[in-house]
Amino acid sequence: MTPLLEFDRLRKSFGERRLLDLDRLEIEAGHAYVVTGGNGSGKTTLLRILAGLESAEVQGLKFQGDSRVGADARQRVVYVHQHPYLFHTSVAGNIAYGLKARGVNGALRQRLVEDAIVWAGVGLLRRLPPNKLSGGEKQRVALARAKVLEPSLYLLDEPTANLDGEGRRQTIDLVQKLTREGVGVLIACHDREIIELPGVRLFHLESGKLMPLA
Repeated sequence: MTPLLEFDRLRKSFGERRLLDLDRLEIEAGHAYVVTGGNGSGKTTLLRILAGLESAEVQGLKFQGDSRVGADARQRVVYVHQHPYLFHTSVAGNIAYGLKARGVNGALRQRLVEDAIVWAGVGLLRRLPPNKLSGGEKQRVALARAKVLEPSLYLLDEPTANLDGEGRRQTIDLVQKLTREGVGVLIACHDREIIELPGVRLFHLESGKLMPLA
């Protein structure tokens, strides 16, 4: 099967400091990949590079076998921040935001938003503003906002950090649903419950190198 995303080498430096010096990596659809590592090891930077939010020296980058990784391919990759920013509108308005930006209107937008609301289990929250949501609820809304864009690859930065037990469980359930739906998920985290999910492919990032652990 053609990898969803792959590169032969990735290097990122800040001045004279080489933060990342990674050899070949392949991400396949239908699998979850977890990257662990200490603070400052480059986990978030790696996700941001793959999302197209930061520049780096990358050799052999391909998306679904195509080396022409332009705007169309980037639209199929969604990055979800550890502390997702929600706009000062309702939950439904937040989920619809990306569709509006892409010019999706009318009945199609409404259907996609409703599907994402049901998927994330936030139907009772649809009219609430962000300041009325718990941390776990905000994370589920952020995942629904990504889901509505129908990406092929999700990049999740510490999705369960600072959540209570129920919020963590609900977020982990959504991560499992994503892999069952056949997309790729790359997660930077330390959460043992995510690391120990069945089928997770585990890597550790240290001294600029990405080492497979499982």
